Amino acid sequence: MTQEITLSQGREYLAIPGPSVVPDAVLRAMHRASPNIYAGELIEITRSLIPDLKRVARTEGRAAIYIANGHGAWEAALSNVVAEGDRVLVLATGRFGIGWGEMATGLGAEVELLDFGKQATWNLDQVAELLRADREHGIKAVLATHVDTSSSVRNDIAGLRALLDAEGHPALLMADCIASMGCDRFEMDEWGVDIAVTASQKGLMTPPGLSFVFFNERAAEARARMKRVSRYWDWTPRGDPQEFYQYFGGTAPTHHLYGLSAALDLIHAEGVEHVWARHQRLAEAIWAACEAWGQEGPLALNVADRTLRSHAVTALRIGSPHGTALRDWVTAHVGLTLGIGLGMAPPGDPAWHGFFRMGHMGHVNAHMVLGMLGGVEAGLAALGIPHGTGGVAAAAKVIAGARQAL
Repeated sequence: MTQEITLSQGREYLAIPGPSVVPDAVLRAMHRASPNIYAGELIEITRSLIPDLKRVARTEGRAAIYIANGHGAWEAALSNVVAEGDRVLVLATGRFGIGWGEMATGLGAEVELLDFGKQATWNLDQVAELLRADREHGIKAVLATHVDTSSSVRNDIAGLRALLDAEGHPALLMADCIASMGCDRFEMDEWGVDIAVTASQKGLMTPPGLSFVFFNERAAEARARMKRVSRYWDWTPRGDPQEFYQYFGGTAPTHHLYGLSAALDLIHAEGVEHVWARHQRLAEAIWAACEAWGQEGPLALNVADRTLRSHAVTALRIGSPHGTALRDWVTAHVGLTLGIGLGMAPPGDPAWHGFFRMGHMGHVNAHMVLGMLGGVEAGLAALGIPHGTGGVAAAAKVIAGARQAL
């Protein structure tokens, strides 16, 4: 009797676009008894986190920490500068751009959505036309997603700021950097971003549960004009706390803070610029493999233009039912978990099974990426999905050239 052998035993690899792989140093930092929240080490660690976070965001502005996921960061940012009835412009290139707009609608804002689909960036000419028509400057904020985790489209935040300036429009520029911060180059101050949001579970390599809002003086002035802001979401005491509890609106997220401190130490020991370069080179290796596989068969990168692709997540199209079949196979036989094709087809539509994503953010190195690609290549072969040859070899060639390029 022949028994099928699975090779999934051992440490699993969660190659989804968040939560990302948590470094051992972060896990060790979190594995401790509950600390004192009124005095001692935790207070000093928290104070050190603020400048370390701002170094990653590349800002001299202020930072607020929330016990929340990325959706909480969305709501926190909106709650401080957008009142009921205010107009906001949302630029969407995937499900998460649309989601931030839905959050604004839920808070009573009047939302104007420009949806550019799931495979392309913004059309800035179209954005300029809309801003030009807003002669009374009724649009209070522009909500822009730097990298949409669902589509893997990476958008030009600096170009959007240049457009706002050229049109003389005073709207606040708000950037969702949840999938990009600590992975793709992001320069909050240099690019003229007024408010940036991110969360702990992706490039910051810490378990889900913390989110962050960075804001500059223009945003602080907009907050000062608000008639009221929810006491919990108000960033004023968090950004300039007089008492320790004000950092968090109550009890501190104790163990997350230890983990975050260790994660930021890793980032700064490597250097933020090298972190960006590492993510870019590993992403290019993944693209090379996918392009080789796509020479024959149905596999295709969701974003055709390399300059518009995220360096943290890669969305792929492979046709139904191959996406789900491939994810299921690599989980069962390789110990590898790939991301679902989030928002690429309506729920219940069989086409939903034709997409998947590779997460390559945070604590990721060359051998992890090569292992992931090897697992995918094995899955394509095992399932009889037509594909070109030499995917892993193409990726290895890109990685082999890393020394010369850096």
